[in-house]
Amino acid sequence: MTTDSTDTDSTGTDTAPVRTGPAVIAAMVRRAPNGPGVYRMLDRNGDVLYVGKARSVRKRIQSYARYGGQTARIARMIAETAAMEFVSTQTETEALLLEANLIKRLRPRFNVLLRDDKSFPYILITRDHDAPQIVKHRGARNRKGDYFGPFASAGAVGRTINALQRAFLLRSCSDSVYESRTRPCLLYQIKRCSAPCTGEISLDDYGVLVGEAEDFLSGKSRAVREDLARQMEAAAENLEFETAAVYRDRLAALSHVQSHQGINVRSIDEADVFAVHQEGGQTCIQVFFFRTGQNWGNRAYFPRADRSLEAGEVLGSFIAQFYDDKPVPRLVLLSDDIEEAGLLSEALALKAGHKVEVAVPKRGEKRELVDHARSNAREALGRRLAETASQAKLLAGVAEAFGLDEPPQRIEVYDNSHIMGTNPVGAMIVAGPEGFEKGQYRKFNIRSTDLTPGDDYAMMREVLKRRFTRLLKESGRLPGDYADEEPASASNEPAPGTTKDPHPEEARSAVSKDEARAVPPSFETQATPAPQDEGTETPSTENGQGEADDTERLGDESPWPDLVLIDGGPGQLSAALEVMAELGIEDAPLVGIAKGVDRDAGREVFHIPGRPPFRLPVRDPVLYFVQRLRDEAHRFAIGSHRARRKKAMAANPLDEIAGIGPTRKRALLHHFGSAKAVSRAGLADLEATPGISAQMARAIYDHFHEGK
Repeated sequence: MTTDSTDTDSTGTDTAPVRTGPAVIAAMVRRAPNGPGVYRMLDRNGDVLYVGKARSVRKRIQSYARYGGQTARIARMIAETAAMEFVSTQTETEALLLEANLIKRLRPRFNVLLRDDKSFPYILITRDHDAPQIVKHRGARNRKGDYFGPFASAGAVGRTINALQRAFLLRSCSDSVYESRTRPCLLYQIKRCSAPCTGEISLDDYGVLVGEAEDFLSGKSRAVREDLARQMEAAAENLEFETAAVYRDRLAALSHVQSHQGINVRSIDEADVFAVHQEGGQTCIQVFFFRTGQNWGNRAYFPRADRSLEAGEVLGSFIAQFYDDKPVPRLVLLSDDIEEAGLLSEALALKAGHKVEVAVPKRGEKRELVDHARSNAREALGRRLAETASQAKLLAGVAEAFGLDEPPQRIEVYDNSHIMGTNPVGAMIVAGPEGFEKGQYRKFNIRSTDLTPGDDYAMMREVLKRRFTRLLKESGRLPGDYADEEPASASNEPAPGTTKDPHPEEARSAVSKDEARAVPPSFETQATPAPQDEGTETPSTENGQGEADDTERLGDESPWPDLVLIDGGPGQLSAALEVMAELGIEDAPLVGIAKGVDRDAGREVFHIPGRPPFRLPVRDPVLYFVQRLRDEAHRFAIGSHRARRKKAMAANPLDEIAGIGPTRKRALLHHFGSAKAVSRAGLADLEATPGISAQMARAIYDHFHEGK
């Protein structure tokens, strides 16, 4: 790999300003490989601007080495380029796959970026147990079994599994629950499981049910339905009406599954359908999934792309990134022609290990599918544009109500949650022009040991201090004493994911959000969520935030808030003002939201420094919007607190002892019966425990008898 950089002296100090533009690119032409490969264009801060691939990288670079004949987007990219990096590949196909991987990882500003890239859920019928289990699966396929999917959403998988349980009576319990059952559970009573755990059905007969379920999921639904209908009619003729009713209910469950699949086609066994629609400077790509001749759902994507890009350009780049970490079907149907469709087909075939056809159907049933997907894309984009316009009006109203110079692009809302001071958690939620940005949510486990239990003011001070200290550090302008409190390194180099201040001697004690925004984040920060300090975690699925929708922060945006809302009255607001004054932050707009008389929604009192408290009109849409923000922060804080409390309740004192792992803990609990009994045991009794040495027994005894 060849790179170019600025001239430096032996000490690593810049001796000349960093050059950018066509002259820099022209100097890199002779270093570029003449064969296929991938190139990266970097700005003066080292951030990746663009990732591209070419059959001849040198010829492609030559086309960038001059102004003229370029679109405005490409001209801006050329003007900002200060260095380039190259990677040679054996074939152009390998270059295409590498390009897609690098775009997803580095998230360059001038590329088309796939957002909301969650993995797809599957239905798994396990094969590592005598009585196979049917479950929802997401992630690596490490467990032995048969996988069916992908499905468009977890909800679609859940509905399908519920219907399949009614149709085929398969168990969904875990293996540990299965082994511990002594009598049938409730699912057996409501006819959603055949209870192989207690022998209500033999394993051979249960295997027949499993086979029927797999046949149905494999596309043999008609044969399965006909077989069940024959058995129902035979049972009715033999006057076995209860048995016939069971078959009737199973047929009804299968009909329920198929009725929710919408359009189904007989001419397609396995395919993904992509349709693109552009309007208002935005792009929507609708994806339909067909497997085993059945429609398993659809999903709308809104990739980040420059307004100047045509629909085909966006679609081609989107598909390459889409299949970077997903299984590829044998047929990919598109609504628009894309460049290098043949190359894309070869690359997908190389990745999948089988032939992949990429086609734009012109007539027939396949064309009807594409048109149907396009109409869904048009409707989804229309809804999004309407929501965006409504959100823009609300943000403009917020700016007017709270005296902001312009509508806020990033609103942060803070709240705390605890029960009489136990398991305290601080929470931050983020909202912007596209609604709640759940990928930006943060929770703060309160770490101070000198806080009075239940001191909400002190908790708010700790949360805000940790949050804004990190923002100042990441912007490269940590003021005052904090500049020396946690240096990035002994050599004054910036920590990974931060940007070095080019003029540290000019740092001031007061830092504004505009100054912080002047220093763009590194590409590591663009690729992943902002790093967390110890005790600060991103939301998990346990708290209901694991599946963030469309939360990507653009590379040229800043995490600095335009408005900070504090859930509380004058006390919490004063605590926030103390933190800002201590850190030297002068222009972070703060608003306290007090719940008002009797804590009734609609009677909130707003507190802003320098203004008397006020209320908004009861039916004001801005009031409803602020209430939604506060309620979301409250919900997230409570969820985070409950998760921490649940973890604390399950904690065992033995976990705190160094050297005690699962095996020794199990041996101690088996020998003594409980952790409390272990804490009261004598040294000789501990030494008598199987698997516990004399040295470990002494360590356990000393842990519970400190100072004796």
